[in-house]
Amino acid sequence: MKKVSTYFYDILGISSATICLVHCLVFPLLTILPLGLSHNPFVDLTFATVGLFAILKIIKKSSLLVASILIISMSLIWISVWSEFFLDIHLNLIFIGGIGMIIGHFLNYKSHKK
Repeated sequence: MKKVSTYFYDILGISSATICLVHCLVFPLLTILPLGLSHNPFVDLTFATVGLFAILKIIKKSSLLVASILIISMSLIWISVWSEFFLDIHLNLIFIGGIGMIIGHFLNYKSHKK
Protein backbone atom coordinates (compact mmCIF):
# COMPACT_ATOMS: atom_id res chain seq x y z
CA MET A 1 0.00 0.00 0.00
CA LYS A 2 1.39 3.38 -1.01
CA LYS A 3 1.90 5.92 1.75
CA VAL A 4 0.14 9.23 1.08
CA SER A 5 2.57 12.14 1.29
CA THR A 6 1.98 15.48 2.92
CA TYR A 7 1.87 16.93 -0.61
CA PHE A 8 -1.66 15.53 -0.96
CA TYR A 9 -2.71 16.98 2.40
CA ASP A 10 -1.27 20.39 1.47
CA ILE A 11 -3.32 20.42 -1.74
CA LEU A 12 -6.40 19.27 0.22
CA GLY A 13 -5.82 21.98 2.85
CA ILE A 14 -5.21 24.76 0.31
CA SER A 15 -8.31 23.73 -1.66
CA SER A 16 -10.52 23.42 1.40
CA ALA A 17 -9.36 26.73 2.89
CA THR A 18 -9.79 28.55 -0.42
CA ILE A 19 -13.29 27.17 -0.99
CA CYS A 20 -14.19 27.99 2.61
CA LEU A 21 -12.87 31.55 2.25
CA VAL A 22 -14.81 32.07 -0.99
CA HIS A 23 -17.92 30.63 0.69
CA CYS A 24 -17.51 33.00 3.65
CA LEU A 25 -17.02 36.03 1.41
CA VAL A 26 -19.66 35.32 -1.26
CA PHE A 27 -22.47 33.73 0.74
CA PRO A 28 -23.38 36.88 2.72
CA LEU A 29 -23.80 38.68 -0.60
CA LEU A 30 -26.11 35.94 -1.86
CA THR A 31 -28.37 36.25 1.19
CA ILE A 32 -29.20 39.81 0.11
CA LEU A 33 -30.85 38.48 -3.04
CA PRO A 34 -34.42 37.18 -2.61
CA LEU A 35 -33.48 33.54 -3.29
CA GLY A 36 -34.61 32.17 0.07
CA LEU A 37 -31.09 31.18 1.13
CA SER A 38 -30.15 31.08 4.78
CA HIS A 39 -26.82 30.40 6.42
CA ASN A 40 -26.21 26.89 7.68
CA PRO A 41 -23.36 26.53 10.20
CA PHE A 42 -22.96 22.85 9.29
CA VAL A 43 -21.27 23.95 6.06
CA ASP A 44 -18.63 25.83 8.08
CA LEU A 45 -18.31 22.82 10.38
CA THR A 46 -17.66 20.57 7.36
CA PHE A 47 -14.93 22.86 6.03
CA ALA A 48 -13.35 23.08 9.50
CA THR A 49 -13.36 19.29 9.86
CA VAL A 50 -11.67 18.76 6.48
CA GLY A 51 -9.09 21.40 7.37
CA LEU A 52 -8.48 19.82 10.78
CA PHE A 53 -7.93 16.42 9.16
CA ALA A 54 -5.40 17.93 6.75
CA ILE A 55 -3.39 19.81 9.37
CA LEU A 56 -3.27 16.86 11.77
CA LYS A 57 -1.49 14.91 9.05
CA ILE A 58 0.85 17.79 8.19
CA ILE A 59 2.00 19.23 11.54
CA LYS A 60 3.89 16.07 12.46
CA LYS A 61 6.32 16.53 9.57
CA SER A 62 6.40 20.30 9.15
CA SER A 63 8.60 23.03 10.56
CA LEU A 64 7.74 24.87 13.76
CA LEU A 65 6.72 28.00 11.83
CA VAL A 66 4.32 26.16 9.54
CA ALA A 67 2.87 24.09 12.38
CA SER A 68 2.34 27.25 14.46
CA ILE A 69 0.60 29.08 11.60
CA LEU A 70 -1.67 26.10 10.91
CA ILE A 71 -2.57 25.50 14.56
CA ILE A 72 -3.30 29.18 15.28
CA SER A 73 -5.33 29.53 12.07
CA MET A 74 -7.34 26.38 12.77
CA SER A 75 -7.97 27.58 16.33
CA LEU A 76 -9.38 30.86 15.00
CA ILE A 77 -11.61 28.99 12.57
CA TRP A 78 -12.92 26.63 15.26
CA ILE A 79 -13.60 29.52 17.65
CA SER A 80 -15.59 31.25 14.95
CA VAL A 81 -17.49 28.10 13.93
CA TRP A 82 -18.40 27.15 17.48
CA SER A 83 -19.47 30.68 18.38
CA GLU A 84 -21.75 30.71 15.37
CA PHE A 85 -22.99 27.21 16.04
CA PHE A 86 -23.82 27.62 19.72
CA LEU A 87 -24.16 31.38 20.30
CA ASP A 88 -25.40 32.55 16.86
CA ILE A 89 -22.59 35.11 16.79
CA HIS A 90 -20.68 35.51 13.54
CA LEU A 91 -17.04 36.39 14.21
CA ASN A 92 -14.69 37.62 11.53
CA LEU A 93 -11.95 35.39 12.92
CA ILE A 94 -12.88 32.82 10.29
CA PHE A 95 -11.51 35.09 7.54
CA ILE A 96 -8.17 35.52 9.31
CA GLY A 97 -8.01 31.78 9.99
CA GLY A 98 -8.80 30.94 6.36
CA ILE A 99 -6.07 33.21 5.05
CA GLY A 100 -3.66 31.75 7.62
CA MET A 101 -4.54 28.21 6.54
CA ILE A 102 -3.84 29.03 2.90
CA ILE A 103 -0.50 30.64 3.82
CA GLY A 104 0.51 27.77 6.12
CA HIS A 105 -0.31 25.06 3.59
CA PHE A 106 1.40 27.01 0.81
CA LEU A 107 4.58 27.44 2.90
CA ASN A 108 4.58 23.73 3.71
CA TYR A 109 4.01 22.86 0.04
CA LYS A 110 6.90 25.13 -0.99
CA SER A 111 9.21 23.55 1.60
CA HIS A 112 8.65 20.11 0.02
CA LYS A 113 9.60 21.33 -3.44
CA LYS A 114 13.16 22.19 -2.28
